[in-house]
Amino acid sequence: MTTSVPETHDHILAAHAAYEHSREVDPATRAGWLEAIATGLEEAAAELVPVAHRETHLDEGRLGGELKRSVFQLRLFAGEIPAGEHLEATIDHADPDWGMGPRPDLRRMNVPLGVVGVFGASNFPFAFSVMGGDSASALAAGCGVVHKAHDAHLELALLTGEVVRDALARAGAPEGLFSVVSGREAAEAIVDHPLVKAIGFTGSTAGGRALFDRAARRPVPIPFFGELGSINPVFVTEQAWAARRDSILAGYAKSFTLGMGQFCTKPGLLFAPLEDAEETAAALAAELRDATRAPLLSPRLREGFDHALSEVQSHPGVRVLIAGDESEAPRPTVLLTDARTVQDNPDLLELEMFGPATLMVRYDPGTDLSGLAALLDGQLTATVQGEPSEDVSELLAVLGDRAGRLVWNSWPTGVSVTYAQQHGGPYPATTASSTTSVGTAAIRRFLRPVAYDSFPSEQLPPALLDENPWGIRRRVDGVHEASTEKAGIL
Repeated sequence: MTTSVPETHDHILAAHAAYEHSREVDPATRAGWLEAIATGLEEAAAELVPVAHRETHLDEGRLGGELKRSVFQLRLFAGEIPAGEHLEATIDHADPDWGMGPRPDLRRMNVPLGVVGVFGASNFPFAFSVMGGDSASALAAGCGVVHKAHDAHLELALLTGEVVRDALARAGAPEGLFSVVSGREAAEAIVDHPLVKAIGFTGSTAGGRALFDRAARRPVPIPFFGELGSINPVFVTEQAWAARRDSILAGYAKSFTLGMGQFCTKPGLLFAPLEDAEETAAALAAELRDATRAPLLSPRLREGFDHALSEVQSHPGVRVLIAGDESEAPRPTVLLTDARTVQDNPDLLELEMFGPATLMVRYDPGTDLSGLAALLDGQLTATVQGEPSEDVSELLAVLGDRAGRLVWNSWPTGVSVTYAQQHGGPYPATTASSTTSVGTAAIRRFLRPVAYDSFPSEQLPPALLDENPWGIRRRVDGVHEASTEKAGIL
């Protein structure tokens, strides 16, 4: 099914009309809508998971877990928004004795942007697709959503869309609040339409940059929250390598092959002071021998992986440490180079091999790791395998400038859905490094602040009334106040 441009415009108009209604509802009502979607997805799991398995080649255990993640995320948001913390409601009463002169009555809160266009990812058919983080956080913020389905799992996307729409209808949400479209023309129409006020995107650097530029060329540019690409470097210190080389290699092997290396947080680079390449290869090969293998998610993704692998492998100074193969479900490939090569050719560190392949970079004892880290572009994650007593402050400072999440003695492929999570980073990891697409802070991407200056109470929104009918958390005259039982949170 391909959605025509006129049909896409109709979906956007319906989403806008629904948004105009939904932005007026109290947070507890909106939380009920999210809970209804979560319940609908749970009840449809037996139908959704087999379709996802057929279209993506991912095993049903992984897919079932991913669906549970999406359900958990919806319920986390449903539990979060009644307290109203995301609204950042702030009241400054009029004060004739304010330090810089008389202060008017000023009240500010965050309001939803409007209709959000969401582009689904290929590698997470539930968690970053139809009702993934972007859609869930936009609905939690009070926006309408038009989702552009990914071609790699189109049947699943359409089926999931039906489940979501039915759940919202049963919960009493306005018709048109959420819809699914497909096809390139629909994608372009979403980005171009004047009623679309923001875009959420997860995908390739090339595709994301094209849409990002298109959004910026609009007569009225809009925010584009794009996750484009990340190599996710791992730095192993000399002390850590000496103390636990084998366990580091075992963790590395599991992490870069998880999901056939098709995680946005896959560690694509490992800097280590390895001396004996053959010994390292033998240790890694033993860990990779039983790695789960499956076809990649789509022919297009496989083509991109083969091209990137060939480009890195053919680079002077790079050699094959462990050879993969060209089978339908390819064996993992490990490439090896050295610090001098990447210092002379830093473009090597920008080539993402989205699939079961990784590049190890050998450095000499005494090498300044912060200097190597400075060669990197923006990343979603950066990992340090070190020992507690080591001084790695300079390395961490450089990595903190380049990554949204720093990982210590663990592996980046697990992205917990929680309050403190940061899934974002400087370009090209994302196009909006101050935001996250995972965790409760993701809701704030689709809000903007509005201040009400000298308004009578009759004209104020409920969140800014002195009596606080929604019972939300607010800051009044500089003092933070807790939410009340009215919001369902003590």
